[in-house]
Parts: sequence; structure tokens; C-alpha cells
Amino acid sequence: MQRIYLDNAATTPLDPIVLDAMMPYMQDKFGNPSTIYSYGRETRLAIENARKSVAKILNAHPAEIFFTSGGTESSNTAIFGAVRDLGCTHIITSAIEHHATLHPIEYLEKKKEATVNYVKLKEKGHIDLADLEYQLQQISPQKVLVSLIHANNEIGNKISLHEVGEICNRYGAIFHSDTVQTVGHFPFDLRNTPVHFITGSAHKFYGPKGVGLLYVNENIRIHPFMMGGGQERNMRAGTENLYGIVGFAKALELATASMETVGQYLRELKLFMLEALQQNFPQLIINGDPTGFSNDTVLNVGFPKNEKTEMLLMNLDMAGICVSGGSACTSGAAKGSHVIETIHPGKEIIPVRFSFSKHNTKEEIVRVIQELKRHA
Repeated sequence: MQRIYLDNAATTPLDPIVLDAMMPYMQDKFGNPSTIYSYGRETRLAIENARKSVAKILNAHPAEIFFTSGGTESSNTAIFGAVRDLGCTHIITSAIEHHATLHPIEYLEKKKEATVNYVKLKEKGHIDLADLEYQLQQISPQKVLVSLIHANNEIGNKISLHEVGEICNRYGAIFHSDTVQTVGHFPFDLRNTPVHFITGSAHKFYGPKGVGLLYVNENIRIHPFMMGGGQERNMRAGTENLYGIVGFAKALELATASMETVGQYLRELKLFMLEALQQNFPQLIINGDPTGFSNDTVLNVGFPKNEKTEMLLMNLDMAGICVSGGSACTSGAAKGSHVIETIHPGKEIIPVRFSFSKHNTKEEIVRVIQELKRHA
């Protein structure tokens, strides 16, 4: 039985070309980048070339790019830095953020280091930007961190970085956006985007796991979140993930080169599946706004909860189909999706997130629909 993988928002398969770029730094080019002899100079050059490549693609300055272990570390660094180093005494966020954002914010609130407000949501789970501006007006002139996800990892809804950034600028707010689901899938122009922090993770765009990106706008300064050595220009201690960084840059380069064609292909796949689901399951609930301002990669739907659908994910797995009920970071927990509960409070549904990659086909989707008809 051939498996069908439709959980690409959780992780994507490593591109063989990326692996080829990484292999020399796993074997022969193994020097510690902090050493001064030739082995170290060679690997230091590889890291700085990767930084320049990433900066060029995102239209940022290389000094604004820091490599981390992934999106979680990047968001934690930005959030703690904004509160402890930039003087943000208030945080405005949403209830549907990734837990890499929500949990550090909840911690800061518990420790009374910041007051937290949650922006209202509009129909279909979109951020209410009028409410964001109203809240900033009420808090001004106190310093505020606004932390809003660029594309929600569970339902796919997007915000306009420019629009949110301009609102933040009007009130002198610091703006952090979790862009883990969009780096590698969406064109960035950071020199002309009013944002202070963005994040990325290579395994979301066919790169290796365990390596991420933190962009810190050159006009602000924060202290390191991880302390020790002076790596990453004193911003992130610890010997660098050399081959991961090389893989990050290569994966981003490849993703950028095919972004337009792959994006169009994924949109077609998503809409093809949405139409097929609606035709075959009249009681289906659509989570988010897949035909509106939404990520190409994610389609989240809800099936009415009953004895049959409660076993849906397990039965699909037994049929060789890999999908999830929400974020991969919480799918093993007993508690359901906080995102779905927020946008459909109290509603008895079984959410299923389908997330697509360039490797998926319409033929696979037809088979998934057939299996859903058996198990839902």
C-alpha cells in the first residue's frame, strides 16, 4: 500500500538537492566555525555565505539574519527580547497563535512582566484589525508588542504584514510575526515591510529539521536568549548547526526559484480537494477561509462528531493516509485544538487538517476522498 502524505504544515520531506548541499559539511568539512585554522575558516565562510543568501532572498541586511534551532526558539527570543530589552509592558496577540507564541506570552503574564490583550476575531477566524488599532489607541503611549501569526498553521488564514505593520508604526509598537508557515512559500521584502521580528523553519520548505531563522530589524537591539559563547555575533550561543544552516539557505533558494509555479499548483490542489469534500460531505464545516486570504498549503475542515468520525484519523492512518487534527506540536495531547475551539466554541466537530506539498497529486486526493467516504 502506497502511503499518501498530506501533513506538510507539520513537516516536509527533505529535498535531495538540499541533502547534497549538506553532505560535505556532514563529512569532510567538519571544522568548528569558531576556530581560526583552515577547517574553521572554511565552515565559517559557509555560514556567512548562507546568511548572505538568505538575506538577499528576503531583501534584508545579513546583519539582521540569525540562525536558530527553529521557529519556537526564534519566537521565544523575539518575545522575551521585546519585553525585557525593548520595554514592552503590554502585549497584544490573538487566541489562535501557535503555542510557540502563546506559551511565552502566558509565562510573561503569569510573572507579571507584561499585561496581555487578545485581539478580536472576525468571521471565519480573521484578525480584526480595527480592534487591533482600537486596543493600541487605548494603551498608547505605553510600549506595546504586537505578536500576530502571518499564516495560521492550523486553518491557513493570513494577515497582511504591511497593514498590521503600518498600524503598529502609528503607535510606536514593536511587531513580531510568526512566519514559519510562509517563509519559503511567500515572497518577502523586509527592507520595505514594517516588521521588527519574523521567524522561519527550514523543514517547512523541504529543508532539514532543527534549524531556523530569526530576523531582527537593524533599528532595534535585544540581548541573547541563549547565553554562552559568542556565536551568531553574540546573539545565539552554541556551536552552529553548520550543515543545517547550509541546508536552510539551499532549501530557501530552491523554494524561492519555484515559488510562483508551486504556489499556483498548491492553490489548484487545495481548491480541487475543497470542491470534492463539499460535493461528498454536505454536513462538512469549513474551518478558516480557504478561498479567501489564506495560505496555499492548508485546508482545514470539520466533520460532525460521532462514533465513526472519532476514529477518523486513526482509520485514515491505517489506510496509509497521513493527516492531522491540528498543530503537530499538540496532536499527541488529549486536549483538542485551541484554534478550532476559538473559532467554533462548543461545536462538536472532528477537525482534519490537510496540508499540501509540491509532491502531492490530484490522484492522491481522489483516493483520500474515497477513504473518507468509508470512514466519515
